[in-house]
Amino acid sequence: MAIDPVCGMHVDEKRAVYKKDVDGKTIYFCSENCLKTYEAPENEFKKLRLYVILSVIIAIPVVILSFFYKVPYSNLILFLLATPVQFIAGWRFYKGMWDGLRARSANMDTLIATGTSAAWIYSTLVTFLPTAFVGETYFDASVIIITLILSGKLLEEIAKGKASEALKKLMGLQPKVAKIIKNVKEVEIPIEEVQINDIIVVRPGEKFPVDGIVVEGESSVDESMITGESMPITKRKDDDIIGSTINKSGMIKFKATKIGKDTVLQQIVKIVQEAQTSKAPIQRLADKVSSVFTPSVIIIAILSAILWYALGQNFIFALTIFITVLIIACPCALGIATPTAILVGSTLGAQNGILIKGGEALEMAKKINTIIFDKTGTLTKGEPSVTDVFILSSVKEDEVLRLAAVAEVGSEHPIGKSIVREANEKKLTIPSVKSYETVSGKGIKTRYLNKTILVGNRTFIGENKIDTKKFESDIERLENEGKTAVIVAYGGEAIGLIGVADTLKEFSKEAVQQLKRMGIEVWMITGDNERTAKAIAQQVGIEYIMAQVLPQDKATKVKELQKKGAIVGAVGDGINDAPMLAQADLGIAIGSGTDVALETGKIVLIKNDLRDVITAIDLSRYTVKKIKQNLFWAFFYNTVGIPLAAGLLYPFFGLLLSPIIAGAAMAFSSFSVVGNSLLMRTYKPRIANA
Repeated sequence: MAIDPVCGMHVDEKRAVYKKDVDGKTIYFCSENCLKTYEAPENEFKKLRLYVILSVIIAIPVVILSFFYKVPYSNLILFLLATPVQFIAGWRFYKGMWDGLRARSANMDTLIATGTSAAWIYSTLVTFLPTAFVGETYFDASVIIITLILSGKLLEEIAKGKASEALKKLMGLQPKVAKIIKNVKEVEIPIEEVQINDIIVVRPGEKFPVDGIVVEGESSVDESMITGESMPITKRKDDDIIGSTINKSGMIKFKATKIGKDTVLQQIVKIVQEAQTSKAPIQRLADKVSSVFTPSVIIIAILSAILWYALGQNFIFALTIFITVLIIACPCALGIATPTAILVGSTLGAQNGILIKGGEALEMAKKINTIIFDKTGTLTKGEPSVTDVFILSSVKEDEVLRLAAVAEVGSEHPIGKSIVREANEKKLTIPSVKSYETVSGKGIKTRYLNKTILVGNRTFIGENKIDTKKFESDIERLENEGKTAVIVAYGGEAIGLIGVADTLKEFSKEAVQQLKRMGIEVWMITGDNERTAKAIAQQVGIEYIMAQVLPQDKATKVKELQKKGAIVGAVGDGINDAPMLAQADLGIAIGSGTDVALETGKIVLIKNDLRDVITAIDLSRYTVKKIKQNLFWAFFYNTVGIPLAAGLLYPFFGLLLSPIIAGAAMAFSSFSVVGNSLLMRTYKPRIANA
């Protein structure tokens, strides 16, 4: 059985159902309607991409013929080139205008459709009625406007596509089969057939297919892909199991308690979906203004033409007034005011190691007043490192580390690997030994030079009848600092303590302090216990902590802050952070993190440097300032030019603004907007990252 990704129904693969191959995998659908719903975004993206390519190819000769090189029948050639762009590639704007009219509102599409149509209509009249309409054509204006705006929409669609990819990868984490105990035998079945209370067997290296409770066995379990925490968790009888996590050592039998849509993984998928679909898009400033500006321009153009005709001017004079008003109000500058600034801002971000997924992310970063950092892999390195070595006898510090490495040299446990790595970095000699005895969740034992080496926690050392009371205070000190205390014993005597911890990244503290100076409230969120969380928070300078937060609850914590009026930016790197990143007003993913986190985040920090959070916010503020400047200049020329185009000076000075001058004013408006955007290239990051 398979699951229809659109409606969630079970689909029999053997029946005549609709199917689609995606990345080498076959996806099954219960109906043609579900298949079309699934394919709709993909088909829309392909169509938009085709129109952008078509428009760009046509725009090149149009610009050459309009500005650089005239040939016989130039106007006719321009007409033939511009018409497909106007009515095929630009059809979406007419549709948007029509939808706006039905809703009794004017939007950006209304402005684009009206303005480009005015330029195209007037240019067509000049081309085919040259005796009645004398002047230049403006086919280039309509082609360039439509090409630029469609290109901006294509970039937005690419960003949306990445969001859906995140969900597909989340769902792909779940194993396809499960081994259940049936009639005292192991039987492999598809995961869709697992029932609550089934007893499932999972061996080392395998994934747990669903959520459940351990009934037999003991093992270390890697939950990092769900919880984000790097340390494996020891699981014993009656402990909870999270589906899709990895069994690292011993065999475990567990009872299924949650299946299908009720598992932790599927709940995370649901939260990401809800957060992405419930968030209203930011209303662009240009759209808000155009809702008033557009109908005003059209009314002015119509009334001006009627007035002059009523005052005795001929039809051609009145029509020229009408078209001149629409041309000078054509949203060339308005249409590119935001895209050009966002394009330069996004490019600046990429040059500084920051990927910004569209203008919405740039605009939102400016408004952030609260930042939530995930702990593991975000503020910290995400893997344990040796931080302290204490000697408890006459043995030297390096010898304590060396003997511990002798025992751990073959270990797959992250703590054991960190000890061996530290010994190698100090160039200590680590001889090989013949055998090891690993006690899951406790420690490791081996023989070296006819003596026993024990490396593990206090329980393990105590079980081997070695007294740990005399250095209990040292162990507590390490634990209070958020570190794991590893005891090393040799020849029946405790010889040293090794502190292991997930250490802070290089610039975490600097980034937090800078954010606080910018007036942004900083929080840390983690699945760790409160003591460990406080220890890390104290090191980095964070006062506000959310500890012991389950993956599916991280988005809820963000909502709680949002209800209090906070505009929240969330920074994370793990799969468990995906709901939090999606729910936040702005999700920021660490470049070294999982694909799911990277695709859910609206901003990605490529260099894994938290100081880039500050740069992203600062760049956002700078870009939004430029957008507002661009919009001012875009409207300034129109506001001044429209009365002139309507013939305001004609009764007094006999001056009539021709379509040629209107086109020049429109071009100059665009030039000032593009020039202002290009000046952004002088921007320097708030913090100059190495």
